[in-house]
Amino acid sequence: MALWFECKVRYDKMQENGTVKKVNEPYLVDALTFTEAEARIIDEMKPFISGEYSISSEKKTKISEIFFNEGGDRYYLVKVNFITLDETSGVEKKSTTQILVQASDFESAVANFNEGMKGTMADFEIASVSETMIMDVFGANLDPEK
Repeated sequence: MALWFECKVRYDKMQENGTVKKVNEPYLVDALTFTEAEARIIDEMKPFISGEYSISSEKKTKISEIFFNEGGDRYYLVKVNFITLDETSGVEKKSTTQILVQASDFESAVANFNEGMKGTMADFEIASVSETMIMDVFGANLDPEK
């Protein structure tokens, strides 16, 4: 299971009108430690940044899975309640999980989520769907030479 860190990168970004604006953008990185997350985000962002930059914050997320979609340009956080039945007391229990879904709009986010959940044997309900500010997601680097 991946451990996702949200890293915010502060840098000067060239706007479409030619002006330079200081931005603070969040990115997701798959890493084992805060140190690895910081090193990974620096490696991933170096080709896109000229000038000064800094990592303004890092935090672990509770995202358990990510459903990617090549056509999507935004990321939506779907909070899901998995419903289980306690055999002894007969009471329903809900456990909340967060899943990130890449999509182009809200409707396709829900559709992509439902597609990703096909084949799931557990009962679940969508508690909420919200658009995030995440700019990009960098998965694990499985190249043994790096």
